[in-house]
Amino acid sequence: MAPVTSLTASVHQRLADALAAALPEVPAADPLLRRSDRADFQANGILALAKRTKTPPRELAERVTGAVTAGDLLAGVEVSGPGFLNVTVTDRAITANLAERAADPEGRLGVPFADRPGTTVIDYAQPNVAKEMHVGHLRSAVIGDAVVRMLEFTGESVVRRHHIGDWGTQFGMLIQYLIEHPHELDHKAPGSAGSAGSAGSAGSAGDEASGEEAMSNLNRLYKAARALFDSDEDFKARARRRVVDLQAGDAETLALWQKFVDESKIYFYSVFSKLDMEIRDADVVGESGYNAMLEETCRLLEESGVAVWSEGALCVFFDDIKGPDGSPVPLIVRKSDGGYGYAATDLSAVRDRVFNLKANTLLYVVDARQALHFRMVFETARRAGWLGDDVTAQQLAFGTVLGKDGRPFKTREGETVRLQDLLDEAIDRATAVVREKNSEKVALSEDEIVANGAQIGIGAVKYADLSTSASRDYKFDLDQMVSLNGDTSVYIQYAHARIRSILRLSGDARPVAHPELALAPAERALGLHLDGFAEAVTEAATEYAPHKLTAYLYQLSSLYTTFYAECQVLSAANAPEVVENRLFLCDVTARTLRRGMALLGIRTPERL
Repeated sequence: MAPVTSLTASVHQRLADALAAALPEVPAADPLLRRSDRADFQANGILALAKRTKTPPRELAERVTGAVTAGDLLAGVEVSGPGFLNVTVTDRAITANLAERAADPEGRLGVPFADRPGTTVIDYAQPNVAKEMHVGHLRSAVIGDAVVRMLEFTGESVVRRHHIGDWGTQFGMLIQYLIEHPHELDHKAPGSAGSAGSAGSAGSAGDEASGEEAMSNLNRLYKAARALFDSDEDFKARARRRVVDLQAGDAETLALWQKFVDESKIYFYSVFSKLDMEIRDADVVGESGYNAMLEETCRLLEESGVAVWSEGALCVFFDDIKGPDGSPVPLIVRKSDGGYGYAATDLSAVRDRVFNLKANTLLYVVDARQALHFRMVFETARRAGWLGDDVTAQQLAFGTVLGKDGRPFKTREGETVRLQDLLDEAIDRATAVVREKNSEKVALSEDEIVANGAQIGIGAVKYADLSTSASRDYKFDLDQMVSLNGDTSVYIQYAHARIRSILRLSGDARPVAHPELALAPAERALGLHLDGFAEAVTEAATEYAPHKLTAYLYQLSSLYTTFYAECQVLSAANAPEVVENRLFLCDVTARTLRRGMALLGIRTPERL
């Protein structure tokens, strides 16, 4: 099926053709078209063109208006003010265009594939082995998952990478403790971790229990190892020697290290399953995955002159990056003790992603506080020739999750909030809302209440995060998140469920487009906004900006609410074709809400 041309694109082309006829001396003149409250569209390009051609603006506007070919598309083009053009499209064009979108056999609703799709490697959802996930891990996972979904939908080849923290000095302490206390992790065979399941598959209670059990054991072991490390100098010395064994690839040490990784994955996957996210084992490539490349990375940087030795460390310096005292702040690739830091690992990852995975774009969904680090890493990679003109590297930096008081989100005791606890509370709150709103008319079963509560609770958490520009901080307020009023996922989910209810109650009437019918104002507003879905998805995907898609979906739900209030759908007083056309508007709206929310990783229950 050929791509659906949006009304915006069609109107733009008609005006561009008229400008070409009125101003043949100005090639490719842009009408600067935008949506308008005064009409369906407004063209603002006449003023600049009039100044350029030394023509009175209204005179030029009249010439352009006279050159416009209306056809079945345009109901009117009027000159407004000093030379703006107010454009109104026909009711027929609105309905016919939506009918084209609805007829898309692939269910894309007119969203085109990218003109020149490439390969994007996206680094997101980066928990640490043997450590509990907390609220700080939420945004990377949720934002990254939404960006992956949008990019894949527009045709981009996406390689997911979860750069977990699975290496470092703490593992010497943990491994040595496990050697001396060998039965601490024997409750479950290692290696039982696997994929969290397909996107949208909720984890079972057994998965959650095993995840909690795994983290409980890891926490207990970590605390015991830390206590011994801090109190016993002999154990501390043995633990430090174990770090050397780990870095040297000692077989016994690596096998025990793997037990920690496997046990942690059981926990990770249980949390990601609750978040309704797909995390595949093959995509988990942690810090350890680049160990074999570290020495070569350092050698290449040194040989090329990009990195130099300073005070025993291999460093990269930058003219514009200095400390408070004015001295240069380097990126340390290899430390003076011979160890490798984060920079060596991240630079090795860049090499792998560019030369092995053939990426055109490297995207890192990482806390804004690491902006300087990534700025230095990317610049180093450019100097080394690993990032050329054909490869873009970008940090999609995100802000902090705040509590209601506007401060970093903590428990009452001042501890960092456990992500599992936060998700459980969201599900409990949402389930209570679903149960309270359950009526005899809907009559949800207890199983449906529980299932919907999970979908709404997790959706509420995700939507609150995604509806804020990634770079901004936001307040975590569960009361607002699960509210039926305002810009929340629950508001959108209930709009979708209401439509599905109408369609179930429609009897023999079916959704059928009738372009010959005149549209009421609320029908026009809804139809015009539905026409903008493709542009909203494309813009959100191109700019890695899920908040632009949430804004579109919230406005769509609001417009549907107005339509529902002003235009009775199943009224016996309506002619059959009116009922069919309004059911058609309902159906396209529901499909658009469902598709849009799915691109954000949020479910839309059929009944609420």
